[in-house]
Amino acid sequence: MREPSSSNENRMHDEDRDLMDPDHQMRLPFPEAEDYARQVMRWSRDLATDSLDVRRDVAYGSHRLHRYDVFGPRGARNAPVVVFWHGGGWTNGYRSYVSFMAPHLARLGCVLVAPSYRLAPADKLPAAYEDSLAALRHIIEHAEAYGADARRIHLAGHSAGAHLATLVALRQADRQRAGIPHDAIRACLPISGIMDLHHPQPAAGSLEERIYSMVLRDGREDAVMSPLCWASGNTVPICLSFGEFDSARVRLSNQRLAALLAQQPGMSSEFMEPGLDHFGTHTALQNPDAPWYRRLGQFLRGAQR
Repeated sequence: MREPSSSNENRMHDEDRDLMDPDHQMRLPFPEAEDYARQVMRWSRDLATDSLDVRRDVAYGSHRLHRYDVFGPRGARNAPVVVFWHGGGWTNGYRSYVSFMAPHLARLGCVLVAPSYRLAPADKLPAAYEDSLAALRHIIEHAEAYGADARRIHLAGHSAGAHLATLVALRQADRQRAGIPHDAIRACLPISGIMDLHHPQPAAGSLEERIYSMVLRDGREDAVMSPLCWASGNTVPICLSFGEFDSARVRLSNQRLAALLAQQPGMSSEFMEPGLDHFGTHTALQNPDAPWYRRLGQFLRGAQR
């Protein structure tokens, strides 16, 4: 048998790269992130949508990334909504990272909405946060057309997307200014979110340093853009989760936020996913029996256990 030629290997590599990163975004910072992106984009490509009502590339603004995809059960009426923001360190990522969850959420009777948002360094925070508010308002305004209930919104996301979902949940005054009804948000279930952007002395070239050099518009806004700093007075039920082998920063910031939320009026809970790392907490949701879906189901039934 002949060995593959180098040209064939290069073509396969290029095809793999185009699948994982169709926009040719900046290179992901480490191999595990590339492996994750490759896996979830393959699941997106292979997604069977015969049983779903799918609407892609819905515009909520003028930028090319002001788009979201909608996946709902066929014939849905007044269905609860899960708005799930993708991860990627605020510099990378695609809403297609999320679409593999659609069949499992449809079985729970939910409409899944997966937004894109502007990415750093071209558009630094708070751009992605502002986009998250704009997307949410648009989703609520058009929920009836998607067979969804505009007053049964559940916010979620993974990694950077979890940060955005939690920030939207906690900054109530911003939601009000954006025209989002105060009672529309039923719960927030962020996964492996970075809840504290502050670092006193980030090492050169580290992910922590990237937040200051690449992600934030102004380094002095690290606290303003940290969910940890917005826990006071929270009334939105929040269910935090992270992996046993998540980064120390993710684990600690979730634990600290959980302690603060426990002192607020809203219900809160915290779950550590045994055996999972930062990316495994999301890819585990390929399994419809994953604990995260059960927790969401408890919110859908109107009670948290």
